[in-house]
Amino acid sequence: MRWAEEYPKIEADWSQVELVLRRKVPQRVPVVELFTDHDFIQAVLGYHWTAVAADKDYAEWQRYWLWRIEYQKLAGPAYINAGMDGLVYPVRKVACATNTAELALGDRAWVNETEGVITRREDFESYPWPTSPFNRQQIDFIAENAPPGMGIIMASSGILEWAMWLMSFETFSTALHDQPDLVRDVVDRVGERFVDFYGQAARHEAVQALWIGDDLGFKTATMISPQHLREYIFPWHRRIAEAAHAAGKPFLLHACGNIDAVMEDLIEYVGIDARHSFEDVIEPVTSVKRRYGHRIAIIGGVDVDFISRRSEQEVRQYVRRILEECTPGGGYAVGTGNSVANYIPIRHYVAMLQEVAAFNQAR
Repeated sequence: MRWAEEYPKIEADWSQVELVLRRKVPQRVPVVELFTDHDFIQAVLGYHWTAVAADKDYAEWQRYWLWRIEYQKLAGPAYINAGMDGLVYPVRKVACATNTAELALGDRAWVNETEGVITRREDFESYPWPTSPFNRQQIDFIAENAPPGMGIIMASSGILEWAMWLMSFETFSTALHDQPDLVRDVVDRVGERFVDFYGQAARHEAVQALWIGDDLGFKTATMISPQHLREYIFPWHRRIAEAAHAAGKPFLLHACGNIDAVMEDLIEYVGIDARHSFEDVIEPVTSVKRRYGHRIAIIGGVDVDFISRRSEQEVRQYVRRILEECTPGGGYAVGTGNSVANYIPIRHYVAMLQEVAAFNQAR
């Protein structure tokens, strides 16, 4: 099946996302996703980015962004998430396993949680910290090739995530007690670069919003204590939010897990404008919208497990219920609870988009 033909036609209009992020009522509920797996995109489009514009003298990164733009024109043309080049740190020690997803094109990999590249002061001093400058060229290229009305959201993984990946989760956790000065220096080294890059992105005229993905929690609590988050991480988040707001742009947070213990900190101290990442097993997005929708925008919430395992008809009914409960009062954009993973059946994701289109048409 040519899946691209099944996607409903959606008009590119950043203003609808902007209204949501400002907690206003949009004319149409926009679809907003943090990320879509590359193998999912390839299955929908039917080709890899290296096949894009083969007759043109493009670099691979340019072909990649043309490919991403082409998919985004189908799935959510109001915006495109652009990764922040340079906010990536060598970690080397990666764990792998066979990727069992139907669309998988390779093994599944993740950062080793027990062995980091920085475990002591000597590692910190010898680590090859990145020095490459902020890449304005990438944003310029995306802006030049995106269709009229498509906004750019600059996004990256987060400060806590990178600190834990560099040290490993186990080392980071014990170091909070045994080597707090080392934790402070790792977090601050990462945070300084984040503030610099996000500040430059905020000032770019083609960028409409900033988004950071920092997984702060797991199923029942925060990854580290709320007090440690307040001490080490949130001051850096606040500075990024301030850079966004100084440029008149919203600041979005993606944070997996149960972060109820720090929601007041995120809203009142950090100053987030929107929150993303919800799981029904923790708290359904409909409940979160009732509790916080009058203070911040809410994005996504179509539970990834539900959309992956249930029937197409159940998915349609579920999406319609979320739309009916979350759209009153504005400040809501629909999408998966986390990301468009390669194990989500394409027909189920298309069903979600079709339900959104039908809901918008009926309004």
